[in-house]
Amino acid sequence: MRRRTALMGSLVSSLAALAAGNGAGAADLQPVDLLLVMAVDISRSVDEVEAELQRRGYIEAMANERVIDAILSGENKRIAVCYVEWAGTHYQETVIDWMAIDSAAAARRFADRLSEAPRASQSWTAVGAALAYAARQFERAPFVAKRRVIDVSGDGRTNDGPPAELVRDKLVADGFVINGLPVMMNRSNFGRPPDTALDKYYEENVIGGQGSFTVVAGSFEDFGRAVRSKLIREISSLDMPAVTQSA
Repeated sequence: MRRRTALMGSLVSSLAALAAGNGAGAADLQPVDLLLVMAVDISRSVDEVEAELQRRGYIEAMANERVIDAILSGENKRIAVCYVEWAGTHYQETVIDWMAIDSAAAARRFADRLSEAPRASQSWTAVGAALAYAARQFERAPFVAKRRVIDVSGDGRTNDGPPAELVRDKLVADGFVINGLPVMMNRSNFGRPPDTALDKYYEENVIGGQGSFTVVAGSFEDFGRAVRSKLIREISSLDMPAVTQSA
């Protein structure tokens, strides 16, 4: 209990520092239409096949023609992305640091780097800690944008670290938008029955901010379709209903 209380206090303090910002050299930052952190669950409930489907989903989505068209339709005709993988409170890793995407060629470079990056699998699921880590990445971004979005995907609820809603509420108050991509598994998870209400958990405890939304993947096989749809909507900042379900 003491460890959890101390961890929550540390996270709140670090998020308060993030809200203050550094302010230094802001005029030198490159303008983009969107700063996007993609935070992807690699906890042990995600097996090797599913982890590959997740990676493949982002690789193919970023190079998708409709995604590129959405990027080029913005005022600055480019966005900046950072790709993070996470599990328990002990593990968050920046796999691809901030990178500008302003063309099909840049998208292919991102896809190539992601396909070559090593993968890990770790214990526990700490959505709150993942959100806090994702938010801290914006401090280091060599870009500036009006929109700061965290895109978190996963197949389970928080079972480690601070409650996701506690971190979510602090980040939303600081102007972040958090969108979600819950993956609905149709199999048991370490002896537990499938979580048929994970989409509701994401709606109520994870997403937040102006225009926030979820896109639900019916399974890991559906992940590619879901992430492509979500990226187009995030990049375009489309005015759509709060929740988009898979067919």
